[in-house]
Amino acid sequence: MKRLMLAWAVVALAAAGAAVAVLGLLGGVLTGQSGNVMTQAEARSALATLPSGTSTGAATPAPTGGGKVIRTAGGTVIATCTAAQVSLRNWSPFQGYSVDDPEPGPAPSLTVEFDREEGEDVEVVVRCQNGRPVI
Repeated sequence: MKRLMLAWAVVALAAAGAAVAVLGLLGGVLTGQSGNVMTQAEARSALATLPSGTSTGAATPAPTGGGKVIRTAGGTVIATCTAAQVSLRNWSPFQGYSVDDPEPGPAPSLTVEFDREEGEDVEVVVRCQNGRPVI
C-alpha cells in the first residue's frame, strides 16, 4: 500500500512539474501578453525624450506636438505625430484585455483593438489633427 501511495505521489509531482513547464513556455500565448511591454525606466525615458516639435535639422522630419497618452476603457496608448502620420510608441492593455498585433505605423490612422476576455472589445482609432494624436 505504501508503494502505491509513493508511486501516486511521484506521478502527481511529475505531472505538476510538466504542467508548470508547459505554462511557462506558452504563458504569453495563453494570456495574450504583448512582447512590447516597457519597464518603468524605459517608459520614463520614452516620455522624457518626446520631441517638442522644434526643427532638429535632421534628415527625417521631427515629430510635431510631442506625444500623447490616450487612456481608454481597454488600455493605454502612447502616440506621436510626424506631419500627418501617427505612430504608436507603446500600448498597454488593462487587466482582462489583450492586444493582437497592432501596427505601430507611421500611417494616416492606426487602430489598436483591446480584446476583452469576456464582454465588448475596445477599438481605438488614432490619427493626427493639427500635429497632435487624437481619437
